[in-house]
Amino acid sequence: MSKADRARWDATYLESQSAPFPPPDPLLLQFTPPVEPGDTPRALDLACGLAQNAMWLETQGYQVDAMDISRVALDRAHAEATQRRLRKINFYHVDLETARLPAQAYDLICVFRYLQRSLFPQLRQAVRPGGRIIYQTFNIERLEAMPDANPDYLLQPGELAGYFADWRLLHNIERNAVSQIVAIRPAPAGHNGAR
Repeated sequence: MSKADRARWDATYLESQSAPFPPPDPLLLQFTPPVEPGDTPRALDLACGLAQNAMWLETQGYQVDAMDISRVALDRAHAEATQRRLRKINFYHVDLETARLPAQAYDLICVFRYLQRSLFPQLRQAVRPGGRIIYQTFNIERLEAMPDANPDYLLQPGELAGYFADWRLLHNIERNAVSQIVAIRPAPAGHNGAR
């Protein structure tokens, strides 16, 4: 992302500083597996914005990495997490166009309202066998309501599920200009890593 993109996102979050803090996304609430007693699974909230999803995951027992391009968003997220006494979230100010995600590091990755096609190979590798990805973003139908939207950042029909066609799809819906998937990475034979 260019400096202009970073500045644009910072400006967007500055303008909404007084807005109420958003709730976590319903798809995450519906498909996040419960944490087993004594376990501390790892999660990634990619392009996290205000990190409301990271905060909810932390309350469920996850150790969470929250990554975003906007320092303004991350500062507000960190302040909110501190106020809520949430201590298992790592905030990372990163440009996702140059970021390198660690391989097989996460039991769960969530991505909401963000599309960078070059990241899909990394996302696939970053999920541990038996782990899952929860992904929701806009598709090409959004142009009907917002004709000025950049089609480069809108999914084509079937595109999102196609990136995970060899995974086990728990959920795959395209409606109201939004595409959603929940997919589990296959575990190798004899590996008991499913969540």
